[in-house]
Amino acid sequence: MTLTKESFHGALPPASEAAKADMDSTGEKGEASLQSVTRTGAVVPRERAVGRLVMHSMAMFGREFCYAVEAAFVTPVLLSVGLPKNLYSLVWLISPILGFVLQPVVGSASDHCTSSWGKRRPYILGLGIIMLLGMALYLNGDVMISAFIGERDKQRTWAIVITMLGVVLFDFAADFIDGPIKAYLFDVCSHQDKEKGLHYHALFTGLGGALGYLTGAVDWGQTVLGYTLASEFQVIFLFAALVFLICLTVHLCSIPEIPLRYENEESKFLLEVTASCKYSSIEEEIKNGYLKSTCTETKAATKPGNCAVTSRPEDQRRMTLKSLLKTLLSMPSHYRCLCVSHLFGWMAFLSNMLFFTDFMGQIVYRGSPYAPHNSTLYLNYKAGVEMGCWGLCINAISSSVYSYLQKILLPYIGLKGLYFIGYLFFGLGTGLIGLFPNVYSTLALCSLFGVMSSTLYTVPFHLIAEYHREEESLKLQDGEHAGEHERGKGIDCAALTCMVQLAQIILGVGLGLLVSVAGSTVTVLSASTVALVGCCFVAFCVRYVD
Repeated sequence: MTLTKESFHGALPPASEAAKADMDSTGEKGEASLQSVTRTGAVVPRERAVGRLVMHSMAMFGREFCYAVEAAFVTPVLLSVGLPKNLYSLVWLISPILGFVLQPVVGSASDHCTSSWGKRRPYILGLGIIMLLGMALYLNGDVMISAFIGERDKQRTWAIVITMLGVVLFDFAADFIDGPIKAYLFDVCSHQDKEKGLHYHALFTGLGGALGYLTGAVDWGQTVLGYTLASEFQVIFLFAALVFLICLTVHLCSIPEIPLRYENEESKFLLEVTASCKYSSIEEEIKNGYLKSTCTETKAATKPGNCAVTSRPEDQRRMTLKSLLKTLLSMPSHYRCLCVSHLFGWMAFLSNMLFFTDFMGQIVYRGSPYAPHNSTLYLNYKAGVEMGCWGLCINAISSSVYSYLQKILLPYIGLKGLYFIGYLFFGLGTGLIGLFPNVYSTLALCSLFGVMSSTLYTVPFHLIAEYHREEESLKLQDGEHAGEHERGKGIDCAALTCMVQLAQIILGVGLGLLVSVAGSTVTVLSASTVALVGCCFVAFCVRYVD
């Protein structure tokens, strides 16, 4: 299909409309336009300031703060509202099943999102709102139902329903949001800044988790806020919601995105211009509110003075959604191996983290969540849960420290060494905790959990970035343009983060039954076994770019 200069001008919106619809502010225009385009057609962003990368990482801080609150309290909350044991696994199955099915669709849709705000930020904002709604329901469900329903039996039933709904919504959104955040980083940063950004993500993930676990370790019932509000869960929700809202706002204002049609047109015109046609600078045209069309001569054009155009973004989106399953199945083998190793890692990590506070309460402190609330057994269990929060806080702090050490170790041992060490240390640490359930040794070994979490949040995504850079280099050698036969970064990040949901599905089906039969000790021993198997897979099956 070809268009003349006049008809192509007519297809573009007027300058005033585009300026209003496609740019958030004058400052964002200037920053978004500072790009360069390689001969592959890839838009290469300029170097980002450290402050911008820190702002971008704040979303991970807020997300992990809320995750820490969930990890510390969701099991005690579910048990305290009277959730039957046979429904416990169902809670962990609904959300990951939805996530596993829908996350690649969301990742693919974000690759072709034509919002004037950018490709990723609309999805991040929507998922953030769902996270807040879910957290509000599972931390306040019991109080909310008590205010509306007076009959005790109905109170218990509806409290279980609302709490389960809150957990499902929160898990669904918190797992989903990681993919768009990583794709957002990859879109707006150069390769060097992607590496820095991933390390900052891991650093602030650890700091957010540490603060979240510290919040859970405090006995808020004895404070002024505890006396003012109905329960300590409401106090924790107040802190978590405030922290997350601030962090999400800072993240969304961190680095501007170029709307998809600007990104496509900028690459197209810089690549297709010929000596016989002149055009204004891209920076000037974006500042004027639109990209001015120019006469170019391409291979597809039949006459000089005509310009070939590719299919519209809407056509690309329809085509991508129809062929989504085929795209996922046709991923190169090294992508699939990376996804499998990520699955092993998250299976090991989650089987330990989801039940850790319960393990501390029942096994280490020898308490019971089912005992009367004024009994010694229940008080022991509560003390164990609080001590488990301190252990998870140690994990989060060590994760932040190790994310900094990764930058020092990377030149010496490479990504393969970092990946292997993360799985090995976690496998050994959880194995020792399961065999010797002592308070002090358990707290000391919690530092090894942080090595694993930092590894999961950085190394696999670092490898994705390396794979994409390698593919761009091959396109340059073959003379192809970026976008030809290319999957979007969003769908690759989504495929990787889908492994988190798949891990939850596997654990929800099998681990709940094992816990009811053999007790909480089986969770840490299972985590150790899976992590050590993952060590072998990381060492021999994952491909590393030289």
